[in-house]
Amino acid sequence: MILTLIIACEVAFWVFVVSGLAVRYLFRKKQLGAVLLWCTPLIDLILIGATVTELHNGATASFFHGLAAVYVGVTLALGHSMINWADRQFAYRFAGGPKPSRGPRYGSAHAKKERQGWYRHLLAWMIGSAILGIMVLWIGDAKRTEQLSLMVVRWAMILGIDFLISFSYTLWPRSHKQTNRDSSLH
Repeated sequence: MILTLIIACEVAFWVFVVSGLAVRYLFRKKQLGAVLLWCTPLIDLILIGATVTELHNGATASFFHGLAAVYVGVTLALGHSMINWADRQFAYRFAGGPKPSRGPRYGSAHAKKERQGWYRHLLAWMIGSAILGIMVLWIGDAKRTEQLSLMVVRWAMILGIDFLISFSYTLWPRSHKQTNRDSSLH
């Protein structure tokens, strides 16, 4: 049931984002668009509430119960930037806004962007891990919540790999490679 709810919440998140942006830009109803965008955190509350309720009613935690907390952590830490990205894309395509920048792709500016992405991932991990820890403490049965504790460890390993990749650009910045055509011009 929780996997189905996670999928439904992801779909609902994007339905609210696209609806909010469509109302804002296509129908010129900025306040209604903002209300729809502000509904996205309610999706997190529904998901975590259903997860906690199912565990409280005696279910043994599965990988998907842990994934629900990861989903909430990611949307709380990254949701705003995802909505901003979608807003820029929508404004460009439907409202004559400026073409969105892809951001720096080379050098120290790219390295800084990668580090900032890792910091957001760290924040998502901290939020999700706190939610997982609270659920483990609230249920109070280590056997039933073992998967929740394992999720913190699994995610920490992914965070560590992301750290190595993200910070590698600080030590070895990506350089702009010249094509043969570019070098023949000089």
